[in-house]
Amino acid sequence: MSTAILNSQSCHSLADWLCYIEQSHPVHQIELGLERVLQVAQRADLQQLPGKIILIGGTNGKGTTACCLEQLLLAQGFSVGVYSSPHLLTFNERLRLNGIDVADADWVSAFAFIEQLRGDTALTYFEFTTLVAFRLLQQQQVDFCLIEVGLGGRLDATNIVTPDVSVITTVDLDHQDWLGNDRETIGREKAGIFRPGGTTVIGELNPPQSVLQHAAALQCNSVLVQRDYHYSEQADSWQWHSSTAVYNGLPLPAMPVQNAACALAVLQQLALLPTPQQLTAVLTGLTLPGRMQWLQQQPAIIVDVAHNPQSARYLAQQLRRLKPRFGRVVALCGMLKDKDIQQTLLPLTSLFDQWHLVSLSGARGAAAQQLAEQLPQGTADVVLYQNVLSAYQAVSSSLQPDELLVVFGSFFTVSAVLAGHQEAK
Repeated sequence: MSTAILNSQSCHSLADWLCYIEQSHPVHQIELGLERVLQVAQRADLQQLPGKIILIGGTNGKGTTACCLEQLLLAQGFSVGVYSSPHLLTFNERLRLNGIDVADADWVSAFAFIEQLRGDTALTYFEFTTLVAFRLLQQQQVDFCLIEVGLGGRLDATNIVTPDVSVITTVDLDHQDWLGNDRETIGREKAGIFRPGGTTVIGELNPPQSVLQHAAALQCNSVLVQRDYHYSEQADSWQWHSSTAVYNGLPLPAMPVQNAACALAVLQQLALLPTPQQLTAVLTGLTLPGRMQWLQQQPAIIVDVAHNPQSARYLAQQLRRLKPRFGRVVALCGMLKDKDIQQTLLPLTSLFDQWHLVSLSGARGAAAQQLAEQLPQGTADVVLYQNVLSAYQAVSSSLQPDELLVVFGSFFTVSAVLAGHQEAK
């Protein structure tokens, strides 16, 4: 791929198009608002997606909830499209059709369509790629479109659609520069995906009042966890029930049970709850790259995209279960400087015997030294690196058979390690 591509006429491959839109609309430049994207979408009715539309917002758990819904719908014979972001290894991951990433040639055709459609209207990177994905979903005419909100909700480009069900998985502090500095303000932004009289499923265990008040003001049919549906976990199984359905003895999935429970609540609203056999089969095989993903077993390596306080608390919960199995547990962490670094690292400080901190490049990347300064005073055995790949190569090659390496802190960190791990095979 050439870095000299300056116009769309030079674009012949997916790599060309990504280079072109990155040059024209840098991915790190975020400009929230619906006016531009809706103006372009309406020229081809791209906001009118096929089938049932489920719009999934939340601080954490969007991807895992969408994945669970996807697999449960596919198990029942429906066609399903899933739009999500960011990707880990290839851009193609951002749109799955019936479980398969969309091929380069289809992306290329859709990029060319949107480029012509937008005319002189400037779009951000996310707006452009969202419209490209919506074009592909329209062409495929799937039964269900599962759309993951990119940032917030009210002003996110995905919010131009009219969902059949709006979902908020969790609400916590993240993206404060754009969404606000407290859960009430952030919750209000995320509740912007609700529609008057629409169905909303709220999987957050302690929803901000702003979310509940907005749903009430719109007279939504609100479905709340631990009120309208319930779940509980045991050591090796879990249960889910509502007023009309019960599942007992379910296998624990490789994802937060809270998100699987939320997915079931969504399906109940669509009158599409799976059979116990379908649910057990899906939960047993359910995985999502970058979420508590085991790269190898001995020595053990796990990658997880935990990058904010809430996701770090979940990672800590999982590591407390795993720690007794290993002689040492080692961290490799790289983060973005606009995250709450201190509160993200805090739940994990007692769980790691050694810290390997890496600098992330780019305008948003935090330096390894910045991370080290946020660890509690007296934290021993801290090693700093200039980039993820050199850190991963050094740490993974020195692991003993009874040790566990946990890579976390950012999608960028996990992506670099996944790429390095693949190359080393």
